[in-house]
Amino acid sequence: MEAATTREPRPPVEGVSSFAKSLFLGEIHEELVFPYPKPDPDEQQKIARLVAFLRELDYDPRKVEEERWVGDDVIRTLGEEGLTGLYVPEEYGGQGLSQTGYCRVFEQFAQMDATLSVVMGVHQSIGMKGIVLFGSDEQKERFLPDLASGRKLAGFALTEPNAGSDAYNLETRAAKQPDGSWKLNGEKRYIGNGSRGSVFVTFAKTEIDGEDRQTAFIIEQGMEGFEVGHRYDTMGLRGNDLRHLYYKDLSVPAENVLGEPGEGFKVAMHILNNGRLSLGTGSVGAAKWLIDEAIAHVKERRQFGHPLADFELVQEKIGWMVSYLFGFESMCYLTTGLVDAGVPDYSLESAICKVAGTEFLWYQANRALQLKGGAGYMRDQPYEKVLRDIRIFPIFEGANDVMRAFIALAGMRPLGDELKEMGDIDLSDPIGSLGVLADYVSGRLQREIRPDRISRAHQELKPLADSVSDQVKRLRGVTEGLLRNERGAITERQFQQKRLSDAVSDIYSQIATISRVSAIFEEHGVEPSGQERYIANTFCTRAAARVASAFDAIESNDDERMIAIAKLAYKRGQYGYSFFED
Repeated sequence: MEAATTREPRPPVEGVSSFAKSLFLGEIHEELVFPYPKPDPDEQQKIARLVAFLRELDYDPRKVEEERWVGDDVIRTLGEEGLTGLYVPEEYGGQGLSQTGYCRVFEQFAQMDATLSVVMGVHQSIGMKGIVLFGSDEQKERFLPDLASGRKLAGFALTEPNAGSDAYNLETRAAKQPDGSWKLNGEKRYIGNGSRGSVFVTFAKTEIDGEDRQTAFIIEQGMEGFEVGHRYDTMGLRGNDLRHLYYKDLSVPAENVLGEPGEGFKVAMHILNNGRLSLGTGSVGAAKWLIDEAIAHVKERRQFGHPLADFELVQEKIGWMVSYLFGFESMCYLTTGLVDAGVPDYSLESAICKVAGTEFLWYQANRALQLKGGAGYMRDQPYEKVLRDIRIFPIFEGANDVMRAFIALAGMRPLGDELKEMGDIDLSDPIGSLGVLADYVSGRLQREIRPDRISRAHQELKPLADSVSDQVKRLRGVTEGLLRNERGAITERQFQQKRLSDAVSDIYSQIATISRVSAIFEEHGVEPSGQERYIANTFCTRAAARVASAFDAIESNDDERMIAIAKLAYKRGQYGYSFFED
């Protein structure tokens, strides 16, 4: 192991709590996103060593699937190399990586195997993240060294049989005892590392000052009353140890309360914000691997006397993969840069990365298999396993439909606060019942008069910058129109929420791409960077068209007909329109 180094944290950004939320106000806080964030050079050396080790690791995804576990020997090896405590401070035996560095290593996990990335993600992205973020000094000293070294694995226990997306309304309960301990009763399901983990951050309803509020607890394997239930038989991620957990009069000592009693929902949502980022950059890594595989195949495979690579519909698929991934990668690492810069609220940005990444990866994997042809359908090829493994990603850590609602409603809230004359709109907790963070409060976004145009982009990218500036202006107008027309009913208008969410995602990705390519131009010059310029033009032009289409559909759509068709189907209880009568 290399000698420890101390990385000084960057001071927090002042003046704005969230870049993405400011877009809904028509504001572009470009000082947050220009210039594009650069990785720390010293940290890059450490990351390069970790990634190089992973690339040489003897790891067999098919064996993992057959044996239903990544292997204790693999976990031990990863721990010895510092790969099980990537962001944990060095004083507790971790690598002390930034958010950017952590996510870069997770790209490599995802390129090796989705199951490995999920096992490591459960352990690091969500399992022990709460202890790092909210743990007391005593808790950190007690738990982090073993977790960072891989001697123990962590898990995250939030989901219940009747509380999935609706994570706020848990049924697991903990009652405080006279000696200060808590008696915990309840059931969790779909818990990764279920029988392999030694430490689980779990959440329960507790009575605090006469009110039901969630509290986070650190549960340890071996506690009396803690039972691991049956293992789920899953479609993909076959090596992920997914279990039921049961708490039966489990006594939790006071020193195992994580954070303050009653603050458990806040703890859970902050943890998930971090987890969504690594899920996004894991999608970047998997997408890169799929592109490389697809390119190698279409160049080698010949049909009708030509390589597949010569055909336009093949080129369309490869071009889409490359250009979309460039924009998505730009957005993900702009977001990790915001986290490292100390922006206090990145809940929207991380949700955008999670939704965009998991859906892009799903469609890309389907296209990669299509390019492989019939051979891609065979089990001796990796594509069927990839498709089975990644299908859960749009459901993990906040189902994408839920996240779209969150992005739209939490994004609207600053504007709703600004339009104070509409007193019947309450977005104080826009979708708390759906179990996602709405941490914005009136006045938190400290604003000043700002230019409504991007001015820091490279001059060669001015047409793209002007276009996205116009989109931001229209975002403000469309959002204000929805709030004025729908008022409080906007919380139920999920068609419109989806359109707003998709639009702001495409706007954010364009800004990220423009910032990234501006930095490339400054460093290497415009002429030597012609390929990046070409990709940026392609990606941003297509994204702008999607934004325009989403905004147009807000004003003119067939939503009422779609709702009516669905309700008729519910009433019939079946399709009901078969051509042939039985």
